[in-house]
Amino acid sequence: MEVEVEGTVAAGYEGVREEFAAALADPDEGPDHSAQLAVYVRGELVVDLWGGPGIGADSLTPVYSVTKGAVYLVVALLVQDGVLELDREVASYWPEFGAHGKDRLTLRELLAHRAGVVGADTGFTAEELADDRAIAARLAGQRPYWRPGTAVGYHAFVVGALADEVVRRVTGRSVREIYEERVRAPYGLDFFVGLPDAEAHRVLDTLPMTPTAAQQAEIDADPFGAHSLGGIAFNLNAEKPTDLVEAGNSYALRANGQLSAGGVGSARGIAGMYRAVLGDGVERGALLSARTLAEFGQIQSDGVDLVGGPASRSVFAVGFQAMSEDKYPVLGQGSIGHSGAAGAVAFADPRQRIAYGYNRRRVAYPGGAGAENVRLVRAVVRAASA
Repeated sequence: MEVEVEGTVAAGYEGVREEFAAALADPDEGPDHSAQLAVYVRGELVVDLWGGPGIGADSLTPVYSVTKGAVYLVVALLVQDGVLELDREVASYWPEFGAHGKDRLTLRELLAHRAGVVGADTGFTAEELADDRAIAARLAGQRPYWRPGTAVGYHAFVVGALADEVVRRVTGRSVREIYEERVRAPYGLDFFVGLPDAEAHRVLDTLPMTPTAAQQAEIDADPFGAHSLGGIAFNLNAEKPTDLVEAGNSYALRANGQLSAGGVGSARGIAGMYRAVLGDGVERGALLSARTLAEFGQIQSDGVDLVGGPASRSVFAVGFQAMSEDKYPVLGQGSIGHSGAAGAVAFADPRQRIAYGYNRRRVAYPGGAGAENVRLVRAVVRAASA
């Protein structure tokens, strides 16, 4: 099936366009698969592509956990400013969090998904899940599911709320406010953490996964139990279990800018944030110094993810996913970014000066970063190195 690809690539990046076209035409994706891809190399927009039914250059989609990258960027800015200290205990900023043995957990460990409070014993209501203050209040008194600091487990819906409460206690302002003031507005980014009603008409709802029969069999063979760590982390233990597609399409999550999963953006927008991190071709200069970028790119957690289960592996830097050590070994060490549940990926590679943003409308199998990103990233690096 041939799908028309729109947009432009710079000379030498034709191979990226070919890989993007092949990904759109993948027969396993179904006839209504659509996506966007934007890449900056040394500040130049060398790839700006989109294709598939209904999607345009300026369309916005829910980007799920790509949102976490905006949270970690705000924390990095505050560390750079000397306002926060990574090796200080979270409870020194937020005393209530110290309950049940969480008093020695540092901010560095919290950001690296080592806190052990991946969810709440009885789950969250839909209203609570869209409210980061409510999540933080519940988790302050939650007994951790493992000894804090000793293991890694993906805090899927809650890490943004935990970081936000620390930021609020120190600055009196929310992560959303700081992101808007210091990142989104000044750099003109189409990546919203708290979607204004005036932009809502541009948003395309996330579409559910359409697995093949073989893929569905794999999903059915290894489901999360509702009360397992995976079930708790993804709020399956709630009275009304959370459905990821419904969550991404929730007005409340989008409007409130739920900090773990509620962001909405375009490929240009999410790539643009990481371009601003690097500062190439940006009049305002880089958001992060080379020193801060190196510190936040240093690996903190690498091993079996207790939420994902025995066959899973997570590699986290300071909050950000360590992109080169995880799924994309063609990237430079210290590359930072984050993927999202529907298949989106965004990152900065400081060594090769690449800022990358990919989003898609239909949830990718088996969840998380769309597998096509491996080929797309490889094609980008090949072209950038030529």
